[in-house]
Amino acid sequence: YGGMGLDFSYNMAVAEELGNIRCGGVPMAIGVQAGMATPALTRFGSDELKKQFLVPTIAGDFVACLGISEAGAGSDVANIKTTAVKKGEEYVINGGKMWTTSGCQADWMCLLANTSEGPPHRNKSLICLPMHLPGIHVARKIDKLGMRSSDTAQIFFEDVRVPRKNLIGEEGKGFTYQMLQFQEERLWGVATVLTPLETVIRETIDYTRQRKVFDRPVLHNQAVHFRLAELATEVELLRSLLYRTVALYVEGNDVTKFASMAKLKAGRLAREVTDSCLQFWGGMGFTSEVLVSRLYRDLRLMSIGGGTDETMLSIICKYMETLP
Repeated sequence: YGGMGLDFSYNMAVAEELGNIRCGGVPMAIGVQAGMATPALTRFGSDELKKQFLVPTIAGDFVACLGISEAGAGSDVANIKTTAVKKGEEYVINGGKMWTTSGCQADWMCLLANTSEGPPHRNKSLICLPMHLPGIHVARKIDKLGMRSSDTAQIFFEDVRVPRKNLIGEEGKGFTYQMLQFQEERLWGVATVLTPLETVIRETIDYTRQRKVFDRPVLHNQAVHFRLAELATEVELLRSLLYRTVALYVEGNDVTKFASMAKLKAGRLAREVTDSCLQFWGGMGFTSEVLVSRLYRDLRLMSIGGGTDETMLSIICKYMETLP
């Protein structure tokens, strides 16, 4: 969207619209391609790198993935162990990445690695890493509870050599670059979850209206329609928080606290809405025939991807100055 002269709110409009796809894996794959693996390259990459990696990625000829998380470092990005050691005009990369969306099919990875021995927030760099290089091993496609249409890989690097010119921006700025885009990533996640939550509520209303128990529609029980009204209200509150946060962000404000609040609430609603609605479907809700069971599985990733509830709470506490 940046190349078209549009602000971030247009990105959010697209993300919200993608929620109409009745499957969580597709919007997530698009989100990784457009809003997670490429922003640092767009903002800080050289013209040569943009031509080599960004142009074909925008065209859809390349699939991109983001190499951040590791087996021992998920939300704790500063704790990654993968190294990229300078040898002449190359980096030699060793280590591994975990939970890499689109990793089984990616043409290149935006890799975060330690490029020096310095402090953990200033020793990391982002590197454009072609995935066909010798020493890159896609160990396995991870079998997941939900988002099953999206491949998630575990990848190992063994003496992988990549030109030093593949460095994005400045050496040692990788952690900073990554933190910059985390807010956009979290807001994208919130936006993509809004429409599916509305869809689940709407389909549950339709089903409970026609499904009869003891000669009357399930929907006509006050416990059912009051609960659905309550959930719809919560979703609208989440939408208002998202829109306020995006408006502040477009104006150039630091929205880390509000983005973390929105991500926290979206993750909790993803569990609460789908759980309550599935209950109203009875046994049918436990089958693969209905959308509510798929979204019950898929939307749970909102509670984890981009940072757990507890990580969001820690960030919010930091901004509220309540931490000891």
